[in-house]
Amino acid sequence: MSPTCVMSFNANDPSGAAGLTADIAAISSAGAHPLAVVTGAYVRDTAEIFDHFAFDEEAVAEQARSALEDMPVSAIKVGFVGSPENISTIAEIASDYSEIPLVAYMPSLSWWEESEIDNYLDAFRELLLPQTTVLIGNHSSLWRWLLPDWPAERSPSARDIAKAASDLGVPYTLVTGIPLPDQFIDNVLATPQAILYSEKFERFEAVFAGAGETLSAALCALLANGHDLQAATAEALTYLDHSLDAGFHPGMGHIVPDRLFWAQSDDDAEASEADAEADDAAADSPLTSKPPFDLPPNGTLKH
Repeated sequence: MSPTCVMSFNANDPSGAAGLTADIAAISSAGAHPLAVVTGAYVRDTAEIFDHFAFDEEAVAEQARSALEDMPVSAIKVGFVGSPENISTIAEIASDYSEIPLVAYMPSLSWWEESEIDNYLDAFRELLLPQTTVLIGNHSSLWRWLLPDWPAERSPSARDIAKAASDLGVPYTLVTGIPLPDQFIDNVLATPQAILYSEKFERFEAVFAGAGETLSAALCALLANGHDLQAATAEALTYLDHSLDAGFHPGMGHIVPDRLFWAQSDDDAEASEADAEADDAAADSPLTSKPPFDLPPNGTLKH
């Protein structure tokens, strides 16, 4: 039997840290066939995003509809698509295929111009959230977007954010990176009425590029493969934990998750450790030195 198909709308990322590169690797790792629709291209390295060029919405629509008319798609993921026009096009496609679950990931847009951010978020809120099955985003990003006038002194909970998303048509929200005491962060799948699932990560100093893309793409593929939402969330968080644990430092910027960690043999792992030791010994070279970081070991996620 052929693997189930997952369509991803996202921007190309030449650094390989996020965007379509992350989606393709994570979707494939979760046992699905990725249908990658290019919505634009980042200008970036592993440290920061410098610019983005959006594709014309007709080009996005033609890519997606050609694939959808040829292959059965079991789930759709939407990442950063670059423009309100592309959001409108994707929302129209999602409406035409309303039986397919849609996972929307909202990354941080702090690198962009404020007016561009406002226009993009307004269009996403009005056009795409009503089509969304699961919304995924960092606690601070979703808070600023969905609850900009939050009045309480305490931070909004995952259920508070889920309620704001529900008011806009989203039945389920996965809130990541919620600060907890004792150097932990929580990741919570919620509705306005209940916490459906949560996992805690130990906080560490490393900065990763593409963690949210990894989680959302894996979750989308697991849903496409027939997992129920709670099981898919648990498995996607475990997959992210392993990817971060095996993360590597390809450039002079942030750590990139190794989404193909499972493909390493024991000999490969030993060779990687030897290479890491050699890199540490050559730390006087700016091209080979790596910043210190403390990754949590596999299997440390707690309920």
